Amino acid sequence: MLVFYIGPTVASLVYSLTEYPIIAAPTWTGLDNYREIFRDHQFYTALKATSIYTVFSVLIYIGAALGFALLCNRRLPGVGVVRTIVFLPSLVPVFALAMLWGWLFNADFGLVNYVLGEVGIPSQQWFQSNEQALPLMITISLWTIGSAFVVFLAGLQSIPQDLYEAITVDGAGPLRRFWHVTLPMLSPVILFNLVIGIILSFQVFDIAWALSSGGQRVVQESTLFFVLYIWRKAFEEFEMGYASALAWLLFLLIIAVTALIFRTARWWVHYEGQR
Repeated sequence: MLVFYIGPTVASLVYSLTEYPIIAAPTWTGLDNYREIFRDHQFYTALKATSIYTVFSVLIYIGAALGFALLCNRRLPGVGVVRTIVFLPSLVPVFALAMLWGWLFNADFGLVNYVLGEVGIPSQQWFQSNEQALPLMITISLWTIGSAFVVFLAGLQSIPQDLYEAITVDGAGPLRRFWHVTLPMLSPVILFNLVIGIILSFQVFDIAWALSSGGQRVVQESTLFFVLYIWRKAFEEFEMGYASALAWLLFLLIIAVTALIFRTARWWVHYEGQR
C-alpha cells in the first residue's frame, strides 16, 4: 500500500505544486499549475468531452444493463446462453475491442464503409470525424455492461416474490409492478452501478488511446478525454507537475460528483426494512 498507492499519491500531490519536466529536478511553483489549468483552453475541451461521454455512457450502462437483466430474469429455454452472450463482451481486453472497432469503422478500408458503398451510401469518416467519433465511442461503451448486468440480475433475483404476488392481487399490471416493486427494491443496486459507472466513465482513457494508435495519431477534439489529456501532458509534453495537478483536479471532481449522488440518494434509494 505504501509503495504502490500511498507513496505515489503523496508524490503526485507534491509534484502538482512544482514544475517538473521529468528529465530535470522539480522546481517549486506553489499553486501556479492550478491557476494555469483554468486558463487552459484544452482543459475545458477535455472536461466537456469527458462530461458528455460520462452522461450518455452511464445512461447506456445503467439502462441497457437493467433492460437485459429484466429480459434474462426469466426461466425460459436458452436464457443461460443469452446471459453468457451479454456478459462475454465485457471480458474482451479493451485494446482488442478498440482494434476491432477501429478496423470496422476505418475510413479507408473498413467493413462498415464497404457495406455502405454497396448500398449506395457515401463513405463516412467515423473516428476521423469530430462529429462522429464521440457518439461512436459512446456506442462502444455498450460492450462494457456485463458487470452491471450481472449485479442487476442478482438484485432482481433477490426481490421477494410475495411482493409481486401482493401487488398483482391488488390488480397491478406489469408497468405498476415494475414502478412500485422492482425499481424501489433495485434502488441500492442502481446506486452502486451508477457510482461505479460514473467513476469509470470519468477515467476513460484506454479506448481513445488505442484508437489513436497509442497517441501517435491526432485524436479528434470531441474525444480528447480528461485522462488522455493528462497522459499527453505527462508523457508527450513532459509536464509532469501540470499533469499531476490535472489528476488531482479530476480526483476532486469525481469525489464531488459521487458525494452529490450519495447526498441525493436519501430521496430515491430504498433499503429493505426501512420505514
